[in-house]
Amino acid sequence: MDWLRMPSLPALRAFAALAQSGSVSRAGALLNVTHAAISQQIRQLEGHLGTPLVARQGRGVMLTPEGTQLAQVLLPALETIYQKVEEMTDGDETRPLQVAAAPLFTINWLMPRLDAFRQLHPEVEVLLNPTSEIVDLRPAGIDMAVRYGAGVWPALEATLLLPSDLVLVGSPELVGDREISGPADLMDQKWLQETGSNETGVWLEAHGITAAKGPQVTPLSNAQLMDALLDGEGIALVSRAMVRRPLKDGSLKVLFESPNEALGYYFVTRPGVQRKSLSTFAEWLKGQLSQ
Repeated sequence: MDWLRMPSLPALRAFAALAQSGSVSRAGALLNVTHAAISQQIRQLEGHLGTPLVARQGRGVMLTPEGTQLAQVLLPALETIYQKVEEMTDGDETRPLQVAAAPLFTINWLMPRLDAFRQLHPEVEVLLNPTSEIVDLRPAGIDMAVRYGAGVWPALEATLLLPSDLVLVGSPELVGDREISGPADLMDQKWLQETGSNETGVWLEAHGITAAKGPQVTPLSNAQLMDALLDGEGIALVSRAMVRRPLKDGSLKVLFESPNEALGYYFVTRPGVQRKSLSTFAEWLKGQLSQ
């Protein structure tokens, strides 16, 4: 393509606005310029193409045959560009902010804090998607996700939100006074985890226990997992923040813990410039790190 032969974009926009609205004055209103500016851009475009595009008809204007042909090509092309720009910029700021996170994390960590955010920023509507699936982040879709791991996900930016204070917990009656020096001492127990989550496998591998040597893990929903733990039906690896209350009242006890600075819950976003609502929520989340 010879870019030097292309007419200027302002001239093409002015002509497209006139073709769409049927009036010089209405085209000016669409582009927030005077009708004289529209007329000037149209004359520039006609001079570039060497052919008239608009003809006067009484007090109004009409497109010439050449103008009609150009409009039939130009309007769909500009509409395609507009739709893509809207998609890439997440549309307008009125679209709710969509945040995906595991159900256990959403219910026990995020939701109790969300009211504070809404009081600070009532203009930002946040929709939580409690899912254990690894969802894709895409324009006009999920804006942000909270994931567990070492903070490395291809083509995404990750910020540590909750350090890896993962603890292996169970009912006090389940293991009694057994001495536990590591997760290998608990291979005879029934291991539980939230459906779709990957925390247990990642954590066990970090402690030298591969999937082949590790326990069979039973997936449960968030509510089932907590009920099973409290009923003494098995043990599970959870963030201490998720079970702070049952640990405090003694209905659960820590069986083993081993801090790992690399592992934790991260909030992840697409790289690049973020829309205002996402930046606002991300900054608020960063503020929660100190708490």
